[in-house]
Amino acid sequence: MSTTGQRADAVRNRRLALEAATALLAEPGTTLTVETIAKKAGLGAATVVRAFGGKDALLDAAVSGLLEPVVQRARDLLDNTAAPEQALRTFLAELIAFQSAHHAINDQLSGLDLPATTALRAELVRVVKEMLTGARQNGAIRTDLDLTVTTTLIGETAYAIARTRPASQALTDAYLTVLMDGLQQPRGTTQASAASTTTHRDPAGPGATSPRTPRR
Repeated sequence: MSTTGQRADAVRNRRLALEAATALLAEPGTTLTVETIAKKAGLGAATVVRAFGGKDALLDAAVSGLLEPVVQRARDLLDNTAAPEQALRTFLAELIAFQSAHHAINDQLSGLDLPATTALRAELVRVVKEMLTGARQNGAIRTDLDLTVTTTLIGETAYAIARTRPASQALTDAYLTVLMDGLQQPRGTTQASAASTTTHRDPAGPGATSPRTPRR
């Protein structure tokens, strides 16, 4: 086979393996191994390893490919929505829908080296914190909770809602209404007085990570 043909086969095999891994990530209860991915792709296990160098790199490519448009959507909402609290609510509704379809991802990533996915998750946290900061400045979100705590609370709550797979959009909206109402500034509390009592220690602990996106 010519060098050109070998390269074409390599590109094709990489695409097939990536498509198979991405499809399996949406199937709850599936254990992702090189063998299961290879079977789904119609390839040999050795071919899959050659295409990506190993399971970690393959899953990193698959998960980051799913997560990248989610992060871009968050950026777009932040840039193009007048009220940051509305951007936050819109994004959370879409994040819950994404997580409902892909929550099984979190069961597959323990102990893996996923640099691209990790970077995207960090960027998503940054954007959500920016939404929260704007909403706090507007007086729409309470300031008596530490920003990191609030971000963790939102991320973990959204993930918990997503795992229930709400039966309708109306139910998701109801969950979000309760969440957003709870984040409002307490009545009779000014933004300045609330800020003066804010604690800057994260009671969720040093391992807290939000918002909850594909991870273990």
